Amino acid sequence: MVLEVALIDVLPGHEDEFAAAYAQAHGIITAVEGCRSARMTRGIETATRFVLLVEWDSVEAHEQNFRGTEAFDKWRALIGPHFAGPPRVEHFVDVPA
Repeated sequence: MVLEVALIDVLPGHEDEFAAAYAQAHGIITAVEGCRSARMTRGIETATRFVLLVEWDSVEAHEQNFRGTEAFDKWRALIGPHFAGPPRVEHFVDVPA
């Protein structure tokens, strides 16, 4: 399992609209083959900062099954207009305890 972490800063005043757009877009990403779960969190100290957490089967599932597809275009069309800049996206794996 791979965790995609996307740090998203939205335009000031767009916080509620972004959250509403994510509610619409959530089903798009979770329907993608290889997506295990997705959730969006909102900053407390910085209300314009959101963090998207998506569990994928692999980096390839994210990049090939989503990023290069029409599903990504639909996703981005819903949430992208609220971005203050490009999201910072990285992939992570669990560290054994």
